[in-house]
Amino acid sequence: MQETEHLAHYKLVLLIFFILFFAERNSAQDFLPPKTDSLITLGLDAIINQNYDEAKQYFLGLEKYDKIDPLGKIYLAVTSISRSFDLGEEYNWDYISKLLGEAIDIAEKNYEKDPMSVMKVYTLALAEGYNAYIKGLNNNWFSAISNGYEAIGNFEKCLMIDSTFYDAYTAIGTFKYWKSKKVSFLPMVSDERNLGIKYLELATTKSRHSNYLAVNSLLWVYIDTKEYSKTIELANKILSKYPRSRLFKWGLARAYESIDFKKSIEVYNEILNDYNSIKGLNGYHQIVLMHLIAQLEYRDGNKPKALELCNIILNKKNLSEYVKDELDNRLERVKQLRESIIESTK
Repeated sequence: MQETEHLAHYKLVLLIFFILFFAERNSAQDFLPPKTDSLITLGLDAIINQNYDEAKQYFLGLEKYDKIDPLGKIYLAVTSISRSFDLGEEYNWDYISKLLGEAIDIAEKNYEKDPMSVMKVYTLALAEGYNAYIKGLNNNWFSAISNGYEAIGNFEKCLMIDSTFYDAYTAIGTFKYWKSKKVSFLPMVSDERNLGIKYLELATTKSRHSNYLAVNSLLWVYIDTKEYSKTIELANKILSKYPRSRLFKWGLARAYESIDFKKSIEVYNEILNDYNSIKGLNGYHQIVLMHLIAQLEYRDGNKPKALELCNIILNKKNLSEYVKDELDNRLERVKQLRESIIESTK
């Protein structure tokens, strides 16, 4: 089953990679006005707790408070991206692109005025990073990689200016690990996975206000390295602070897949029940979760439950064209699983 979920996991890794670009709340807080730092802190907590309307209000306030700084625009884009990813909604590309385009323009002008300001370099990296992210989501990989390298270059400039700017370690560590994982077979690319992990572990211990973004990246790195006990320990620790966070529960459930089917099913069901309690969802994540649970039930020998879940998925009506298009391959795999279950019970 793990092989069949690579695309879903990769999309989550992609989000994690770029969501780290707004890790503003550790060393960065030393360089921000108190009100700016407070609005960012409150807004990011709202995102992690899935209160997107609340987060938007904080960042609208930030944009109004400081019009010559692009952080408000960047975080409004982040809120929209996070909401769509979490709820399985279609991305509002025009709105996000407009915000990030304006943010890049402002950040570049600010950087030109003071290229040795760590916050001005950092803010430019944020805007570049999210611009790369949305291009990646649109499968414009050449531009995504190009913009991504520009962003990482600016994060590295941050460390040249101030080596204690730990949010830069978070972003660079994430980049180094996944870059090495994906393309280290090329002779010109060195394997920096161990260094990436060290950077991430440093960021999780040095963050002064919150370490959840570095933690979330490290969860998926530990999963990739098959260090499931470390993943579970880390996930439970952060969930003690954010017990409702679906983001961290996904990582916890994925880790349990490899060592405890029943526990993985339990956590996936928690996420599913959470989504089922939200009115107006399009069914995207419910289908993904029921498929994941069905596969685990089948592997655990509970064929009737697995068949029941497959039938529920395949009997769903009125799915939007967006959902049907996004889940086309998965729906085919649900059909294949159902056929396998039926065949095995003959």
